[in-house]
Amino acid sequence: MRDDEISTGRAWYTVSILTLAYLFSFIDRQILSLMVGPIQRDLQLSDTQFSLLHGLAFAVFYTFMGIPIARLADARSRRLLMATGVAIWSLATALCGMARSFAQLFLARVAVGVGEAALSPAAYSLLADLFPRERLGRAIGVYSSGVFMGIGLSFVVGGVLVAGLEAAGGLTVPLLGTLKSWQATFLIVGSPGLLVALLILTLREPSRPMVSRDASDTGQRAALLGWLRAHPGVYLAHFAGFAMLTLLFNAILAWAPEYFIRVHGIGRADIGLQLGIITAICGGLGIIAGGLFSDYLATRGDLAAPMRAALFAAILLTPVSLAALLIDNAALARWLFAPLLFLVSFPFGPAASALQLVTPAHIRAQISAVYLFVVNLTGIGFGPTAAALLTDYVYRDPAKLHWSMATITALGSVLAILILTLSLRPYAQLHRKLSAA
Repeated sequence: MRDDEISTGRAWYTVSILTLAYLFSFIDRQILSLMVGPIQRDLQLSDTQFSLLHGLAFAVFYTFMGIPIARLADARSRRLLMATGVAIWSLATALCGMARSFAQLFLARVAVGVGEAALSPAAYSLLADLFPRERLGRAIGVYSSGVFMGIGLSFVVGGVLVAGLEAAGGLTVPLLGTLKSWQATFLIVGSPGLLVALLILTLREPSRPMVSRDASDTGQRAALLGWLRAHPGVYLAHFAGFAMLTLLFNAILAWAPEYFIRVHGIGRADIGLQLGIITAICGGLGIIAGGLFSDYLATRGDLAAPMRAALFAAILLTPVSLAALLIDNAALARWLFAPLLFLVSFPFGPAASALQLVTPAHIRAQISAVYLFVVNLTGIGFGPTAAALLTDYVYRDPAKLHWSMATITALGSVLAILILTLSLRPYAQLHRKLSAA
């Protein structure tokens, strides 16, 4: 009993530290959303150019580095790998504050993506070794809540910092001179992540299941590709369905503050505080609820529980998101963002746990990295830019940003519903096969 208690305590301590790291990753990733106006003004950028900083710059190496980094996670110390990644992205975020041009800021954002690629594949793999299958959904749900707590804090901190620094005319820093409001904000939010990197080093590596495998790059790649070829329907449906949800998620979250500023005339600091609180509370609760609901379905014998939980949320999300984006009343729009953020977060705990349940232990981190590659290249890389392209070249009016967001949301949610529905049977069959092995 004593050993079990110690093991359980260590497992949840690991979850808490990893959640903190994930929270900081989303602060550093999302802080850009509160600085659209100041950055566009100082660097003379269009919506499309700004969206490339928010999406493509971050996503390009975040996605492509994920798979080789995951191979390291499957064979080497996950703790050291994650700590190194946190340190890299924190320093890169601070470097964003020293950028003086679009190209410099783009390159610094690329470096942020490189660092963040090291976290989640290793974290998912580590949690799968710490928790039994019936409790994995809630553990990954808690970890994944860092997404929305981080985004919420980025809205709050970003709104307050940018507004305050704008009013003060920037910030003078020794050796660096006077920084613009957005430059100083990057420097301030990036620095604390170095302490988080040290906290990750306090974690202990759980023992991995004893499996026969070739630890070479060639052997790992062959094992990964062989498994994907053997079960294409399960993984293609999973990746495509959640890619559509990630597309609409990023289109909404990247432009949400600017939507309220442009369309409803709310001040930057005010909407940062309001959206930050809504996102942290409702998004955090939603992603935990998604994990709990998936676990509940699993206890009732549903072998497709994670996929069914995601489908449930996608169906409810469609009308709620369109109403929140297209309603004329600013107060009602803010209230509708609460259920919107709850529902848009709900599928992502089940998305991660779904992969762990149908994937052999020795390729879990790599499968997670492939998943993150697909959904982040689609969602982060194209979600913000898709909305910006519609605003700049289809609707041709910055004040119609909400119509661009609504268009992406409608297409993404309908496609996600169709794909996730088709995934239920093959997923359940593979889960049954592995459970019986």
